[in-house]
Amino acid sequence: MISMKRTLLAALVFGALAVPALAQNKVPAPSTEAFEPKNPGWSFNGPFGMYDRGALQRGFQVYKEVCSACHSLSRIAFRNLADKGGPEFTVKEVAALAGAYKVPAEPNEQGKTTDDMGQPLTRPAVASDYFPPPFANEKAARAAMNGAYPPDLSLIVKSREEHEDYVYSILTGFGQKPPANEKMARGMNYNPYFPRHQIAMPPPLSEGAVMYSDGTKATIDQQARDVVTFLTWAGEPKMEERKQMGFKVMLFLIGFATLLFFTYRKVWHAEH
Repeated sequence: MISMKRTLLAALVFGALAVPALAQNKVPAPSTEAFEPKNPGWSFNGPFGMYDRGALQRGFQVYKEVCSACHSLSRIAFRNLADKGGPEFTVKEVAALAGAYKVPAEPNEQGKTTDDMGQPLTRPAVASDYFPPPFANEKAARAAMNGAYPPDLSLIVKSREEHEDYVYSILTGFGQKPPANEKMARGMNYNPYFPRHQIAMPPPLSEGAVMYSDGTKATIDQQARDVVTFLTWAGEPKMEERKQMGFKVMLFLIGFATLLFFTYRKVWHAEH
């Protein structure tokens, strides 16, 4: 009986020692937390930051030739491209850019909005129109994108934590080989800057995907910087105006405080 108790006690002691040892030797589950976004430096950051006009115009070109095939820009009208503080295209340039798009037409003389084949009537866009979406509705978008729904890009930078750094990191984070302990789901692409490191969007940018009219070399990094600058403006088109107003208010407050100080000294000088 005593021998059996000793055997049982030895087994319990061994188990108590063995369990922590096994826990220490256990291989930890792979971490799929998104990497810290990269910060390449932006001209518009800081209290005196301004948008780079060249980057805004190049960024619009990247959106138009690459991103607009899947993503909408529903909060921006063509006329906004000529606004001060934005890309500042000329009125003629905006009219030409708008004319290349088709938007739903108003009812014809018979009150119809579709032709004899049942297709929606369209007309060339004008400066006052907003950018038309690439798909008729969410259902059509998901059908074309294997079930994924491409988000609208109007507020994509403002709506994401880390803002422009996050979007830039996603665009430049493709092309890396996933670790051996991370199994990729079918139809997904590895990107360590995206939560769980798997994203349905394939790499959108490639070397020389666009040909910049100003001669800038269209590397992936350059395209990412330019389109992120453009999308930052799309989400905050009045940023420069806001900063300039803030600077003027600060100057006014400093001047007003100085005036109050000298007025106080003059009024109360005789009392001291």
